[in-house]
Amino acid sequence: MSGSKRVFFFSLLAVIMVSFTFSPVSAAEKIIHVKGGGGLQLAVREWGNPDGPAILLIHGWSQNHMCWSQQYTNEKLAKKYRMVTFDLRGHGDSERPLAPENYTNSQLWADDIAAIIKEMKLKKPVLVGWSYGGAVISDYLRFYGDSAISGIDFVDGANKIMQSQGYPMVGPVFLNNAGGMCAPPDLDTNLEATMAFVTGCSNKPIRQELFARAIGYNMVVPPQVRGAMVARDLNNDDVLSKISVPCLITQGKADNVILPAMAEYTAKMVPGAKLSLYKDIGHSPFVEDTARFNSELDAFVAGCQK
Repeated sequence: MSGSKRVFFFSLLAVIMVSFTFSPVSAAEKIIHVKGGGGLQLAVREWGNPDGPAILLIHGWSQNHMCWSQQYTNEKLAKKYRMVTFDLRGHGDSERPLAPENYTNSQLWADDIAAIIKEMKLKKPVLVGWSYGGAVISDYLRFYGDSAISGIDFVDGANKIMQSQGYPMVGPVFLNNAGGMCAPPDLDTNLEATMAFVTGCSNKPIRQELFARAIGYNMVVPPQVRGAMVARDLNNDDVLSKISVPCLITQGKADNVILPAMAEYTAKMVPGAKLSLYKDIGHSPFVEDTARFNSELDAFVAGCQK
């Protein structure tokens, strides 16, 4: 690592440490450990009104529950809704085994969601899945259907992951950096690729504190986990066409991670789906345009209760 890169890295590390210590992001009362698919321990947290309609927030590839901080700390949402977050298998405070079979089996991902719904006693939650979280929702639907949920919000969702076809409808920010992020022996390459990927996850600049946190929790995810997750071939046409609950598709028009074509495909596949496009917004509408995203999420969840 060059001298300038080292200076940048340690400066960034200092920002990350300060942001974790002094950030206004509030903490959940405790981590709830739920046994997911294959007995893997998932770290689950709960926010907001315990008696309100439930929202299960599912983050994306190489991310963490903290990506949803602008939702679970929002006063209006917290007063109305019971928001549950968790770290995907292999991420954050959840167990992180390195063997690829922990991440290549759709049944395991489906069982994770089912276990959280059951153990947290979530009554007809709305599932909100960002990026790879969309694929996780599709995994759940494949094995459990949608009878236990009241709605779905695919947020720049990766509902079709076809490695064998060169990842159609996936953009250059992922394609140019995924290789480096999945390189176990090379920390320098891993870090550079991760910083480029996190930068590319938004089209508009985000607060330094949020960016620093994102670098921190992305680097916690082992490269082996990242690699196993994107090695899957997932064609969910049959699953999407059978969705019978309300479905919102939220998509940044300037997204260069998951291209808008993916949202258009999903909208065509899901009966009655509503497509909400965000002009000049990239892969992270819930951070780049928090006010609009939270307002639309509020309206959608409220509508799912009728």
